[in-house]
Amino acid sequence: MEIKSKLLGEQAVDPDTIITFPHGIPGFESDTRFKFFHQEGSDIVFWLQSLDNDEVLFSVAHPTHFNINYSFTLTDEEEATLDLEDNHDDLIIMIILHKNDGEEEKPTIKGSIKSPLVINAKARKGIQKVLVQVEQSVTLTETSNEIDLSAS
Repeated sequence: MEIKSKLLGEQAVDPDTIITFPHGIPGFESDTRFKFFHQEGSDIVFWLQSLDNDEVLFSVAHPTHFNINYSFTLTDEEEATLDLEDNHDDLIIMIILHKNDGEEEKPTIKGSIKSPLVINAKARKGIQKVLVQVEQSVTLTETSNEIDLSAS
């Protein structure tokens, strides 16, 4: 299958690699089919291209690259949407990145840590989980000791 992306140009897509977000992503509910692409020159950033709209493309990354580790519970409805059976090992968590182009400060890349993408890699279905409260945890690593600082 061939797709056209405003940023990536024409791309070949194996239909077996398409990820479906049955309810879309908040703000983009009509975009339900997506494909991951690697960002050239980066081992961290991926592109999540909508197959329903060639202008919808998200920069995403694994939260672990930023020392973010999630611990949250999915609702029964979310598990059903993801076609999640008993094996949570098939889950992939990603965060959407965005660039802050404010004129008052230097451009920076930020991640939406309160709304990670949760994807069942086996079923190829995803949701965006909106977290009301995020507990922050920072791990500092020394040569021989590991220190965990947690705050609510």
